Amino acid sequence: MTSLVYPTTRTPDRQALIARYRANRERSAQLFSFFEPGAYYDKPLPLRHPFVFYEGHLPAFSFNKLVREALGGASLDPELERLFERGIDPADVVEASRHARDGWPDRERVAAFAEACDAAVLAALAEADLTDASASPLLERAQAAYTILEHEEMHHETLLYILHRLDDARKTAPGSTAPAEREPASRGRVVVAAGTATLGARRAAIEFGWDNEFDEHRVQVPAFEVDVNNVTNADWLAFVRDGGDRPDFWIEREGRMHLRGAFGEIPLPGTWPVYVTHAQASAFAAWRGGRLMSEPEYHRAAFGTPEGRERPYPWGDAAPDARLHGNFDFRRYDPEPVGSSPAGASAWGVHDLVGNGWEWTSTPFAPFAGFAPMAAYPQYSADFFDGEHYVMKGASPVTSAHLIRRSFRNWYRGEYPYVYATFRVAYD
Repeated sequence: MTSLVYPTTRTPDRQALIARYRANRERSAQLFSFFEPGAYYDKPLPLRHPFVFYEGHLPAFSFNKLVREALGGASLDPELERLFERGIDPADVVEASRHARDGWPDRERVAAFAEACDAAVLAALAEADLTDASASPLLERAQAAYTILEHEEMHHETLLYILHRLDDARKTAPGSTAPAEREPASRGRVVVAAGTATLGARRAAIEFGWDNEFDEHRVQVPAFEVDVNNVTNADWLAFVRDGGDRPDFWIEREGRMHLRGAFGEIPLPGTWPVYVTHAQASAFAAWRGGRLMSEPEYHRAAFGTPEGRERPYPWGDAAPDARLHGNFDFRRYDPEPVGSSPAGASAWGVHDLVGNGWEWTSTPFAPFAGFAPMAAYPQYSADFFDGEHYVMKGASPVTSAHLIRRSFRNWYRGEYPYVYATFRVAYD
């Protein structure tokens, strides 16, 4: 069996980097325009900072990593660079209160700071040597440049699940409509035969990867059965009627369940995937007589094939295309009925392994053998190898296509209720 190899560019395309940075900044500006100006200092999630932090954090992180740390450039505003340097991931409200501030800068100052950061970053992307590892380890294979691009793309999702909890009257919907309820392309379970799952990546084989994606290794996976579809709201409703927890995305009004959509409340769509915590997903799986897939099992179901070879994506070799392969890359801001993208199914016939919601696994987030903290962001993974976070794979509706690669790993706390995460049941 050969290692999976993705197209890679040794010398980054400056114009492509600049275009991607500009697109990210435009997307960020669009997301910040979705809430009314009076909500700028609101904190819809008690475990996260208010919106003002993120408007400063995104350009500050890019400037700090690329211009100041990697290239040794001078500071623009040391106070704001420190203030907006890094976000928080507290275990509870008590811990979150330790990060509370009495005041934040006014929006005009944040905007001026962001504009200066953007100008410096764009100049660096256009003119600086982005790959001179002898000058800084952050520049090896343009690590700092790719770090800032993927960091902002990941934060678009963070912003949206925070915005999700803002009162509907204080935000403006972008115009997407709920898809009609419909039956999935297929139902039931399939057997995934025993075989090899390749996890991680070889450092020279991909253009960029975060430190937790390395090194590549293979795991023998016994045969198992798995549902072809994610668990739906209708499936979960039966669990609730039998005493199970109600998901945090649900609201009960006058005895009927509704869904808290990204931009408004709607009657509960039974065919959409349910979004729940890891703990809730585990409880449902046990109630149904199964369990969650492990990370290696996810890889086997997503990328393995009956004939033994592995594929870069569930659907094959083609680059991710949200028009065909799944509900990701802002195809929508909400989920859609499970099994709506049959062209994205895996070789085993398992649907929505990428898109429509991150997929919880039973695997605690931990380093692979050969792990080394990345120079550009040494705390990125290492701070979360604590046994409290679990690996998620795949993508949500608002995950950038740039983040869809076989080795990418996401993670959240097991009780965190806000993330766009679903699951399916596996059986021994």
